[in-house]
Amino acid sequence: MKQFLLLWALLGLGVATQGAPTPPDSAAREQAYIDSVQATLHYQTGHVALPNNLGSLNVPQGFRYLDVKQSDYVLTKLWGNPDGESLGMLFPADRGPLDTNSWAFAVEYDPSGYVKDDDAADINYDDLLKQMQDDTEEANEEREKAGFGRVLLIGWAAKPFYDQKLNVLHWAKELRFSGTADNTLNYNVRLLGRKGVLNLNAIGSMNQLAEIRSTIPAIIKSVEFTKGQQYADFNPEIDEVAAYGIGGLIAGKVLAKVGFFALIVKFWKVILALAAGGWTAIRRFFGAKTASE
Repeated sequence: MKQFLLLWALLGLGVATQGAPTPPDSAAREQAYIDSVQATLHYQTGHVALPNNLGSLNVPQGFRYLDVKQSDYVLTKLWGNPDGESLGMLFPADRGPLDTNSWAFAVEYDPSGYVKDDDAADINYDDLLKQMQDDTEEANEEREKAGFGRVLLIGWAAKPFYDQKLNVLHWAKELRFSGTADNTLNYNVRLLGRKGVLNLNAIGSMNQLAEIRSTIPAIIKSVEFTKGQQYADFNPEIDEVAAYGIGGLIAGKVLAKVGFFALIVKFWKVILALAAGGWTAIRRFFGAKTASE
């Protein structure tokens, strides 16, 4: 079972083939199997009510929504992530989770309280980046002990921007995972609400930055909190205030209890460190020969 999950985690990575080209018959078998798995997924478009009466999602044009149960299957079984509490996923309409150019927004909700935004105008994002890079490096020892590779925070792929009128924050990081040749893009969108934050996280390759960034305005417009749960509905007499502001939200302090490690791997294909040699195992599974065989 473990080997099967590893196989699918690696397939989800879109890893470049190592060694000799895959024979046509084997390539066809691989694609047929991928197609059969992806055909079991049932997407939604139009208006979607988010769980727990939290809000709603009007699926943007060019996207399709995968519900909570199916998203959990994709995240944990196909992509090899730890168990989480996803509210669903938004996939581009022209690709699925096992396609080589796959990416998606995973939707989560963090009920940790009302995030004050009065620090937004005063944040020096260069200083914040340096702090985040230091925190990431300090956490690498913990990651390695847990069996995961090191992570290097290269820098901003898109500097943080806070829209005070919409109470929406978004930014992107460029990361490098040990054992991989290409850098990873992590695009974050945070919609602030009365009692917490809706998180939409997209993971992709750096060459997908322009594509993902171009969808951000539509993604922001597509999600809204239920009336009474919006940012403007905050009641200081009864509502809990989060222990961090905009800067802390960007730096990952929302997950301080489990560390930056969890922030990185939550919605990523965590077998990245094995990817360099993993394609050989995939090809053998489908009957292909490697250059050395």
